[in-house]
Amino acid sequence: MANISRGKNIDSVDYTAIEAMESFNKFVKKKNTFLFSITALFLTLYILLPILAFQPVLQQKIVGNITGVWVYSAGLFIMTIVLCTVYVKKAASFDKAAAAVLAEYQAKGGK
Repeated sequence: MANISRGKNIDSVDYTAIEAMESFNKFVKKKNTFLFSITALFLTLYILLPILAFQPVLQQKIVGNITGVWVYSAGLFIMTIVLCTVYVKKAASFDKAAAAVLAEYQAKGGK
């Protein structure tokens, strides 16, 4: 997309050359590791709710008539906000890393 916004012809990019670059592969591995780990964390905690909801530990009253299930559920909303915030901040660094890979490609004679 960066090439389109700059008015360059996207057909002139040699994607196999970019894919062969070590910096690109490191970038993709780092990004995928982050994305898959944050997704696994989210899904694990989210899927545990229906599993733990009927367990005695979450059926206990915490404050008044509020049980652990409600506290856990509220925690999922907080977790979602936190993970989204972390992703947005991390995405900025991924954008910079992608721009560095593209700059390296162009420095090596890429178009």
